[in-house]
Amino acid sequence: MGPPLLLACLLAPLCARGASMAPGSPPSWQQHEGPRRVKRAWVIPPISVSENHKRIPHLLVQIKSDKQQPGGVIYSIKGPGVDEEPLGIFSIDKFSGKVFLNAMLDREENDRFRLKAFALDLGGVTLEDPTDLEIIVVDQNDNRPLFRQDVFTGRVVEGAEPGTCVMTVEATDADDPETDNAALRFSILEQGAGGMFSINATTGEICTARPGLDRESVGVYNLTLQAADMSGDGLTTTATAVIYLEDINDNAPEFTKEEFSMEVEEQAAGVDVGRVLVHDKDLAGSPNWLAKFTILEGDPEGAFAIHTDPHTNDGVLSVAKPLDHEVRDRFQLTVSVQNQQPLEPAAPGSPRALATVQVRVRDVNEAPVFRENPRRVSVPEGAPPGTPVTTYTASDPDTRQLQTLSYALLYDPAGWLQLDPHSGTVRTKRELRHPSAFLQGGWYIALVLARDDAEPPLSATGTLSIEILEVNDHAPLLQPPAGVVCGRPGRGGSLLLGATDEDRPPHGAPFHFQLSPQHPQLARNWSITRFNVTHAVLAVLVDLPEGPYSLPLLLRDSGTPPREQQQLLNVSVCPCGRDGTCEDGVLAAATATAGITLEALLIILGSSVLLLLLALLGAAQVRGRRRALRKGLLQRSRDDMRDNILNYDEQGGGEEDQDAYDINQLRHPQLLQPRAKPPMRRDAPLRSGTPSAPRKLPSGPSDIEDFINEGLEAADSDPSVPPYDTALIYDYEGSGSVASPLSSIVSSLTDEDQDYDYLSEWGPRFRRLADLYGQ
Repeated sequence: MGPPLLLACLLAPLCARGASMAPGSPPSWQQHEGPRRVKRAWVIPPISVSENHKRIPHLLVQIKSDKQQPGGVIYSIKGPGVDEEPLGIFSIDKFSGKVFLNAMLDREENDRFRLKAFALDLGGVTLEDPTDLEIIVVDQNDNRPLFRQDVFTGRVVEGAEPGTCVMTVEATDADDPETDNAALRFSILEQGAGGMFSINATTGEICTARPGLDRESVGVYNLTLQAADMSGDGLTTTATAVIYLEDINDNAPEFTKEEFSMEVEEQAAGVDVGRVLVHDKDLAGSPNWLAKFTILEGDPEGAFAIHTDPHTNDGVLSVAKPLDHEVRDRFQLTVSVQNQQPLEPAAPGSPRALATVQVRVRDVNEAPVFRENPRRVSVPEGAPPGTPVTTYTASDPDTRQLQTLSYALLYDPAGWLQLDPHSGTVRTKRELRHPSAFLQGGWYIALVLARDDAEPPLSATGTLSIEILEVNDHAPLLQPPAGVVCGRPGRGGSLLLGATDEDRPPHGAPFHFQLSPQHPQLARNWSITRFNVTHAVLAVLVDLPEGPYSLPLLLRDSGTPPREQQQLLNVSVCPCGRDGTCEDGVLAAATATAGITLEALLIILGSSVLLLLLALLGAAQVRGRRRALRKGLLQRSRDDMRDNILNYDEQGGGEEDQDAYDINQLRHPQLLQPRAKPPMRRDAPLRSGTPSAPRKLPSGPSDIEDFINEGLEAADSDPSVPPYDTALIYDYEGSGSVASPLSSIVSSLTDEDQDYDYLSEWGPRFRRLADLYGQ
């Protein structure tokens, strides 16, 4: 219904109401008895106006009050669009009551306005109660649909059955949802050949429409979507749907050819021989694409290994064990390929799942090899030069090449060996004997170098371990060769004998001691019994006179064959004491001839004591020289050395107290006056007594230091005198000096540490010091 019709509908009852009223009847708002009834002319039904109305100002309605004659009422409206935001949209003619639209309306911003209408007389008195004026904005299809995003993304596995839903797209329309202006319909404008997808026009759900989705053929589908309002006949908008096909393992890997040829050098381990190439249509980098290789035939010893390059999917063949051209120079391997992921049951098999790999082993020069390494041999000790030790040779693995090996000594620390460069025969160059710093546990280690004559030549090193067999070439030696024994049997008349042998076991101990068989008469006076494996006991059988004896003894070791040697034992027989030992003084005299070590020890001790005495004497001289210097400075000084000795009283003294003392009074004690009775200290108790006797004055000027120290001690123990009365603090109040203190003259250990030439520059007071210490 348009505004003229609304106005006519509104004015008709108003005119009818005005005609029914008699002239001069009181207005209804003046009747207060009973409940007030709202006049029909003052009730305004909702007013509808279309959005985007362009003819403005536009009359919406005319309101009218029957309380006054026309021209006697003032009309006004309030609310949103008038005096509230948005301002200025509506206005009213205050005399006629006509309401106007002053601006275009947008339903999407405000779909209705609720205003209040007022009627006042010319004096401002309310004629009617405020009434509601509702203005409804009628929607127009002025907004296109909008997809929620420009690009929709979905995924579906390849080979999916028809009807498999992929995604749902959404769109919105700002128009009134209760009208067809917001009724949306979806459609696919373009999806490429095949028509593999469809969309639900109402819900926007996209599903597969046909079978045969193959990622290897088409991996991505781009769909152009449309949304239209007015149930598909109105405004439209478009968006894009991108659908990715997810890969499945529906393609088996295939070798690019049936046979591959490769070549590798012999003796090379861990190196790559070559690659076998495969092709897989599945998604690169996925488990459906990644290949797995297996060597089926041709490598029973496991000399080869094959693994997959994850970047290229190639099979990399490598050498797992060193190859020998002389043993086998060609391999024919059968290799299979399959995916790491199981193949789909419906996928067809591959006709090229097997391939043949031909590997040729190329011959190269190989280093010689010592079959026995290390070589262990034995040589007797003391073998003469030129004695054969062994023939230490290597073999050349290159049996199909004519090569000659030569040998050299690479390591011979003692220079004991010589080597034939052609035959590899090792001989001794000098005698090999124990002991030696080059032997390790009786073994001598040498290194032999074998070299071929190829280009470039190769070499190998062999270790030659030579055991130096111990030979019993030393007889045991008596240790010690002399001794002292008491001359009475059974009372200390025995001597412990020992022996040493330079040979190693088993050619050493146990040792056998016996009196020389060439002198059988010795057995009447002496006997030898075994003590342990290295010692024996010599005993006196009869009383023997004092004196030296020489006993020939025969010592034998336990080697094979045993070695023996006759040696002399010098025995001194001494008189026996009560305890069975030699008497005092006799033992020293007896051992004097053999006590070389004791004599040397006494000489060393005497020298040490002498050095210590000299050091102490030097220290004493230095100390005495210092003391004499300190005393001489006081005794020999003839210059006037009067200094100002300040007497600080108990209030602390100070520089104003300049009563000086003549130091001559200290040098001449007889000039000192007897001390008067000391005054009582004000801080001392009455019962405190004075010292029992005055201190004795020093008898000589050298005791000045002692005199001062005694005065200090007396002051510390005498409470009857004021403080600092006896113990004086001496200070030099004369002119200052840049020289060092006099105490530095004797501060060092020796006079040579000081340079005293500067004393002559200090004036007459230091002339004596300059004479004493100057050059």
